Amino acid sequence: MFVTTCGRANEKVIGKALQIASDLKIPYIERGKKSLIHHMDRLGRDCLVAGKERLELHEREKSGEPFFFHPNSASFRIKRLMRGESDPLVEAASLEEGMSFLDCTLGLASDSIIASHITGTEGMVKGIEANEYIAYIISEGLRNWVSPLEELNEAMKRVEVCYGRFEEKLIDCGDKSMDVVYFDPMFEEALTDSTGINPIRNWAAYTPMTAEVIEEAKRVARKRIVMKNHYQSPLFDQHGFHVIKRPSAKFHFGVIEL
Repeated sequence: MFVTTCGRANEKVIGKALQIASDLKIPYIERGKKSLIHHMDRLGRDCLVAGKERLELHEREKSGEPFFFHPNSASFRIKRLMRGESDPLVEAASLEEGMSFLDCTLGLASDSIIASHITGTEGMVKGIEANEYIAYIISEGLRNWVSPLEELNEAMKRVEVCYGRFEEKLIDCGDKSMDVVYFDPMFEEALTDSTGINPIRNWAAYTPMTAEVIEEAKRVARKRIVMKNHYQSPLFDQHGFHVIKRPSAKFHFGVIEL
């Protein structure tokens, strides 16, 4: 991996790229008038691009859309909650103000943002992301994204991002240290053609949900373990989840009450 800038970068963007290079201990390459493909092919590496508005993650071997942070579904979900409507994650996890929530599969952080909105200033939301560069982009995005919806901005800033693999990070957690432990493992088959989630698939960690992981989650969680998965996933029965079936939905939530 290396970091460079968008074309025609100003001093602020260059300074941002240099800071990223320092934070992640990766080389900074001056963009000049060359294309990203030129630099990636010359160096044989993927790249992070610092732009005026956002950070992008580009993959050398694929010419698809780059990965970047955006709140994805969190914005309209918060608006629904503010109108008094329900949210399937909030219901499955029985989230309330002041609770603690550990998201073991952070991704774009949409579910963590919703959890943060509900648990509020007295609650705690932590998200674990296995890819170092995704974790960095999400952490920066949560701090710096500005939405006209102030409740969304406040919820984003309260989410703490932890880089690492959840099977290892769970071991570091104390007994009964979180109210809810949540898993949303990356499905092998994409459920939608969403341009929002699909770019992350190339960078995702497809970590198996083992009996050992579930046992660690039971040790860490005070109240419940929640898993979102494909409605046909065998993992629900395999690990003893009670499935909350959602008519016509392609994914269900499973709950283990503790």
